[in-house]
Amino acid sequence: MSGVRTSDFVIIGAGIIGLAIAHELISQNPTLSITVLDKENALGAHASGRNSGVLHAGFYYSPESLKAQLTRDGNRMLHEFLTAHDVPVRRTGKVVVASHESDLAALSMLNERALANGVEVSLVSAQQLRDIEPRARTVEQALWSPTTSVADPLEVINAFAVAVRQSGVNVHLGQHVIDIAPGRVTTASHQYEAAHIINAAGLYAERIAHSFGFGLDYVMLPFKGLYWYADLPSDFLHRQVYPVPDMKNPFLGVHVTLTSHGRIKIGPTAIPALWRENYSGLSHFQSDEFIESVRTYPKFLSSPHHNSWKLFAQEFPKYFKQIMVGQAQQLVPTLPRNVFNTRGRVGIRAQLFNTKKRSLEMDFIVCGDRQSTHMLNSVSPAWTSSMAVAQYVVADLRKRQAL
Repeated sequence: MSGVRTSDFVIIGAGIIGLAIAHELISQNPTLSITVLDKENALGAHASGRNSGVLHAGFYYSPESLKAQLTRDGNRMLHEFLTAHDVPVRRTGKVVVASHESDLAALSMLNERALANGVEVSLVSAQQLRDIEPRARTVEQALWSPTTSVADPLEVINAFAVAVRQSGVNVHLGQHVIDIAPGRVTTASHQYEAAHIINAAGLYAERIAHSFGFGLDYVMLPFKGLYWYADLPSDFLHRQVYPVPDMKNPFLGVHVTLTSHGRIKIGPTAIPALWRENYSGLSHFQSDEFIESVRTYPKFLSSPHHNSWKLFAQEFPKYFKQIMVGQAQQLVPTLPRNVFNTRGRVGIRAQLFNTKKRSLEMDFIVCGDRQSTHMLNSVSPAWTSSMAVAQYVVADLRKRQAL
């Protein structure tokens, strides 16, 4: 092991949250020394590079939640950042469509939440929907969100990395943390010391938090997201098309996404995974994580807060591509069944589970003290919200007199 490296801040995790926090810190105080560590040898290896790339508007979330505020603001801030750094953004907008009359009450609630959250949306008739997105179909009404966009996740995270490095932030890849304590992070090759450690470790955030005495009631439950790309002309679809979500579960269901490069894809699933990086087969298998998942999922299944059994019953069949295509055709009936021939990168959603309450945490969770900060629950739409989350974290650091 080489010598000790000292910084004002060490950030664990070079995903979009970790890099956005580094960007916010160095923007507010250019004299700070900041080091960002990541165990992978390339950026975007996990959620920050494997998501749909949709910049959500912020109308799904309860008005009192952090998600409501930070998604609305994060959408604007990320648009501005990407424009300033010449990252292509496709301003598609999004329609949320009703497949059944029973969806209309939830659609109305989403409209009310949007108004409460200060997000621009409008309820449109089925006839008006044909003008906005001719291929989408709905029952009576749909919700139109003009501020939803899409960008390439890998292009975005690389733009953040370039921006922070140009500002003097050290980003070190291939640095797997093997030991951690207040003021010190040890990897296989280096020891890093810092006045403050920021934990933005995604799938492993709660384990690092436990080392500092935070988040002891939480465990991470991984859910697998599958995607399929279609071989279709780029002008086949013009808008993102989403179903009305099940409001008791924090997943938005299979939707039809138009990427920033004009490709059409369907997904994601929310299939329970048995270890944290369970992307394919036995890759990255960890026996302790497998045991942890096997012990925790029964608690989730017995939860009074979620439609857990319904979720399991709906999700596992989506391993079969035609099930996903069939659900996508409920939103866009003219989607051909035989054109989804390319698998997308599998994603894993790091969903925090409260073992005492037996409930999934629906909102962002940040905690810490003067020595450490922990971004415990960086679930969707953390990608959209990243810059606003970073602003919130830095403001919280000041309140705790850690900055």
